[in-house]
Amino acid sequence: MTDQATGDDPLRTHLPHSARVWNYLLGGKDNYPADRAAAEKVLQANPRMLDQARADRAFLGRVVTHLAGEQGIRQFLDIGTGLPSADNTHEVAQRIAPDSHIVYVDHDPLVLVHARALLTSSPEGACDYLDADLHDPDTILERAAGLLDLSRPVAVMLVGILHHIEGDSHAIVQRLKDAVAPGSRLAINHPTSAVYGETAERSARQWNESGGRPPVILRSPAEITRYFDGWELAEPGVVSCSRWRPDPAAPEPAEVDAFAGLARKP
Repeated sequence: MTDQATGDDPLRTHLPHSARVWNYLLGGKDNYPADRAAAEKVLQANPRMLDQARADRAFLGRVVTHLAGEQGIRQFLDIGTGLPSADNTHEVAQRIAPDSHIVYVDHDPLVLVHARALLTSSPEGACDYLDADLHDPDTILERAAGLLDLSRPVAVMLVGILHHIEGDSHAIVQRLKDAVAPGSRLAINHPTSAVYGETAERSARQWNESGGRPPVILRSPAEITRYFDGWELAEPGVVSCSRWRPDPAAPEPAEVDAFAGLARKP
């Protein structure tokens, strides 16, 4: 069976896709039998993936709240959007600052269909969706400039996407960093195996061997930290995403095997 889209299956529903698997893990309904089967196999290999999926989503909400509420950021470039869920980037940002502008980027056809229907802006702000691939950052930057003013600070959101990038992912991130104005921010969340060890590595192998798309690449915390080179890392640095500025009134959360950070362009 080919992994190419066909007239009978333009969304390639016969193959598991990461956006739909993540949707399933978060309790969504926008997934297919192949996605659910792959997710269950991944959970057999690593039952803590449910905690990780929830922690990833919670990190997105906290970092956007911090950027819009405390840092005054009003422009967001969210690359690797995934399927819309609760508290998407524009919803969090525009609750705080209704005039925020958000550009979402993804290249999965099912994500495109849902994004067009559901990612609607507040009247005061703006929200757009680009069908583009992070492997081609120049196209993303060129098209995003139609809504975002790249001469002013932009928050570049790479939450749950870089682990699908093969080749020199650091060069791709550097291209994005070079293109945005001083005062811009870079937010990254990336799976690793620093917490779960072989369990996380086995889970990634299970996904890759299942024929899931795109493939998963785990990177070390040191490799993740390199993405921020030359920028000013915000406290607490690059840490498990569950421990990036958690609710101080709540007990310290358990670590999950996705590390996150936020940095500012000098």
